[in-house]
Order: sequence, then structure tokens, then C-alpha cells
Amino acid sequence: MEPLEPMGRENDTSVTEFILLGLSSNPAEQLVLFGVFTAIYLVALMGNMLILLLVSLDSRLHTPMYFFLGNLSVVDIGYTSSTVPKMLANYLSRDKSISWAGCLSQMFFFISFGGIECLILGVMAYDRYVAICHPLHYGTFMSRRVCALLAAAAWAMGLTNSAVHLSLMSILSFCRGNILHHFFCDIPPLFQLSCSDTRANQAATIVVGGAIVFCSLLGTLVSYVYITLAVLRIRTREGRLKAFSTCASHLTVVSLYFGTILFTYLRPNSTYSQEQDRALPVLYGIIIPMLNPIIYSLRNKNVKGALQKALARS
Repeated sequence: MEPLEPMGRENDTSVTEFILLGLSSNPAEQLVLFGVFTAIYLVALMGNMLILLLVSLDSRLHTPMYFFLGNLSVVDIGYTSSTVPKMLANYLSRDKSISWAGCLSQMFFFISFGGIECLILGVMAYDRYVAICHPLHYGTFMSRRVCALLAAAAWAMGLTNSAVHLSLMSILSFCRGNILHHFFCDIPPLFQLSCSDTRANQAATIVVGGAIVFCSLLGTLVSYVYITLAVLRIRTREGRLKAFSTCASHLTVVSLYFGTILFTYLRPNSTYSQEQDRALPVLYGIIIPMLNPIIYSLRNKNVKGALQKALARS
């Protein structure tokens, strides 16, 4: 299908697919990007699948912390898989189109996994807060039932948030062309192609999506404030440095993740630029899911022990 030029309102139903131009239109750059993102995607898949395998096989990792890490790994696999395979296929093909149904599906899964990741990160911070600040009550506060409820709530809220955006997006009309200067169907660029009134959609993005992001971010920051205060009470310098090293790496990822999401979605759509802002989702939707297994798990001595045990068995 040829890219559509801007058209009148009477022809707004003729947009049945979109053209995803990706991060670059230069053939040589596309080959480089294909190689880079193939490597990143494979590392993300292998890292997160390894975490899932170790958590499943080693009984020492059957604790709340690793239960949530397992959930995070599932989310990260889905997060990257919602956009990267289509992007890689487009870099090797002249046909860069995606159907309207495919576009909505891609948006739904990307927003779902993004919201769930926000909430899981908040729950993980709370888990560390309870473990460090209330160790004697950890078994009560983080029982199997509580962990299951927290994980189920995160998944339900993330899927509900995305369903709201999907339902509102599906009733919009598009009459300003079908070219997306992006590597996937994201909310802001779709708003810019719509000739419908998107104020309700933007309000839902700020209110519903913003509530998930801000509540998760606030819970994470409050948890780490209390964790930091507890760490400062550690008497040995070595113990403090070790604790701060772990907290710093976690907070770096959390800050990058929440910061880029807030900048992308919770601002006026008129300030969004497809050409300038299309690289931001690469950070929170591809790079960070690749880094999570390293930051949260593979630096952990229990995970390393489980990996060594599994390798010894094989």
C-alpha cells in the first residue's frame, strides 16, 4: 500500500494500515540497526529466560524477591517482543506496513507490559523495604498469598490501563496520512495522525496512565528513602558501600525508566515530535528490559550460585 497523503474528512475510513518508517530511512543505517537490535533482543531474551529457568529449578530462589523477578522477566520478554520482531522485519523488507488491527494489537501489548513493569518495579521496591526495614515481620508481610495478590493486581491494572487506551484509540478517525516516523504504533504519533478530537484520549493517558506511573514511582522512591536510612545505620563502611552499590544500580534503572515514560506520555501532544522523540522508547522498551536481568539478578550471589549449580549438574 502506498503512503496516503493528507485527505479530507469524508475519506477518513480509507486508512486501513500504517507505514512504519523506523529509526532511519537510510538502507546502510538500517542494516547496522538490524544487527544492533538483533543482538540486544537476543541478550534480553536469553537473560530473562535464564532468570525464569533458574527461579523455577532452584528451591533456594523460591522466595518473594525472586517470584517478582520472575514476573519481571516474563514482562520484559513480552515488552521487547511486542515491538522488536516487527522492527527487525521492516529493516529487511521494502514493505513496512502494518494493518490497523496489527497496529492496535502492538500498541495494546506494549502499553500493557509497560504498565505492568512500572507496577512490578514498585512492588519489588516494597519487598526490599520490608526485607531490610522489617525483617522480623517479612514472612507475614510478604506471604505467598500477599505476593500472589500483588502480582495479580499489577497484571490486572496494567492490562486494564492498556484496554482503556485501546478502546479510545479504536474509535478515532485518521485523515492526516498513514506514515508513522516511528518503529512501532505508539500513542503520541497516532494522535498526531488523527483528525478526531483526542482530548478524551489525552486525558485518559494523563489520568489513568499517569496514576499507574506516579503511584509506582512514588512507592519506589519512598521505599528507597527508608532503605537508605536503614543502610546509613549499618556500622561497617564495607556493608554500607555494598548496600549503596545495589541501591544505586536499582535507582538508576528506575529513574531512567520512569523518567523517559513520563517525558513521552505525560506532556501535551503538541510538544511531541516523531522524528526527535522516537528514540525514547528504545531506552525504556528495549534497553532497560535487556539490562534488568543483569542489574536485578545476575549480580546477585544467590542467582550466581543457582547458575553454577545448574551448570555443575549438566
